[in-house]
Amino acid sequence: MQTTLYQSKYQRLGCIPFYSDSLESLNNPEYDQYIKIVYAPKGVRLRVDFNEYYCQVPTLFFISPNQYLHFMELADHGYFIYYNRDFYCIQFHDKEVACDGLLFNNIFQMPEIALNLKEDKIIKSVLLHMLEEFEIEASTQEEMLRIYLKQIIIRATRLWKNQNLGNLDNESPREIEFFREFSRLVEIHYRTNHLVGDYADILGVAPKTLTHKFKRFDLPSPNEVIKDRILLEAKRMLIHTSLSAKEIAYDLGYEDPSYFNRLFSRKIGDSPNVFRKKYNEGKNVPLE
Repeated sequence: MQTTLYQSKYQRLGCIPFYSDSLESLNNPEYDQYIKIVYAPKGVRLRVDFNEYYCQVPTLFFISPNQYLHFMELADHGYFIYYNRDFYCIQFHDKEVACDGLLFNNIFQMPEIALNLKEDKIIKSVLLHMLEEFEIEASTQEEMLRIYLKQIIIRATRLWKNQNLGNLDNESPREIEFFREFSRLVEIHYRTNHLVGDYADILGVAPKTLTHKFKRFDLPSPNEVIKDRILLEAKRMLIHTSLSAKEIAYDLGYEDPSYFNRLFSRKIGDSPNVFRKKYNEGKNVPLE
């Protein structure tokens, strides 16, 4: 498996072409700390956090460092890009690509973009140009690699809007920006702000106005978005840490662990401890 890597003192960007026999290499935990983009050809099966995806057409996935990625089945001619925030920080460069809150840190928690024939050809061309750039020793290499990365992100952001925002995509940029900002705020504050009113205050609108906006565009309600983000983190901590349910409740901002347990049980279908036990034993658990 060919590995191409750019690195300076702090910056790192890698692009790995993968094939059907690359499973063990891609599941190496050394990549957990990075932001990741996966170009998955038809036939790839992977899991992000607690959801499994099977690619029936070429698909792009955008994965944050706090999300858990595991490849289950590969196909030939895929690409795995990984990079750190020092190479390209989406928050710092958000005005350039407008992807924060959409491709990353969005209310759906998994940006998955199916590619049609035209877009598939374009994305593969950019990836091939990126691979060629790794072989060129020039002072401009870093910026060229960053340009190719930005091309992928910008094209994917446009496609994601078309595929996921429904009626919202036909609205003014201000409405999309409002949606993006809410998504970003939830990602930043979900441990401390649990109520719709908390976010309405930050956004400068009434809670009813915020709820109405999401209902108008047939999106999940703000309350559901907030609770789903909290519970996703709870599930991650139950599976990937040894913290007790009570410690997790406190970490997520709940002073009353029994209230948190009731919320988890009502939404997930099992108590936190039963969820952890079933998952570790490989039994069927309600992951959605």
